Amino acid sequence: MIRLFKVKEKQKELAENANGGVPIKKQTAGELRLHKDISELNLPKSCTISFPDGKDNLMNFEVSIRPDEGYYLGGTFLFSFQVSPIYPHEAPKVKCKTKVYHPNIDLEGNVCLNILREDWKPVLNINTIIYGLYHLFTEPNYEDPLNHDAAAVLRDNPKMFESNVRRAMAGGLDSVYGLDNYALSVLNVHTCA
Repeated sequence: MIRLFKVKEKQKELAENANGGVPIKKQTAGELRLHKDISELNLPKSCTISFPDGKDNLMNFEVSIRPDEGYYLGGTFLFSFQVSPIYPHEAPKVKCKTKVYHPNIDLEGNVCLNILREDWKPVLNINTIIYGLYHLFTEPNYEDPLNHDAAAVLRDNPKMFESNVRRAMAGGLDSVYGLDNYALSVLNVHTCA
């Protein structure tokens, strides 16, 4: 057993010498799994992934979604992903960086998607989350809202909801609510069920 540890130490020493004395950073299980997930991505044409910190930091990345149907057709929505070192045992933290009038996304960018909460399972992956986000734009869900006001309008008056979405995408959320940014932040006090 002691001999095995000495062999491993010798291998590490040789690897460090080969790299000019710089120790090799060991990847966490979460990084390995995320690398696999990203290499196997099969995204719709309307979704792209980028790494603002470079490919050396896979644990933080952005996804851009451009719905090609539904209420949000023509919009571009940017999401940030922060992945924990214990991924896939913990769902990534996902935030919408684009202000949007949506029943499942609040004004601070929090996203109400079941697979990011109680329905997360380690067998799910980044591809599944991106498709879930994409689905929120093609089929917004008023039954599990984060923005209760938008959900009520979608449920009770879909034509007005569509009009509000178009106005919000064209001129910002204040045109939908008729409020300034401070009032919008105060209005945003809902929680995801």
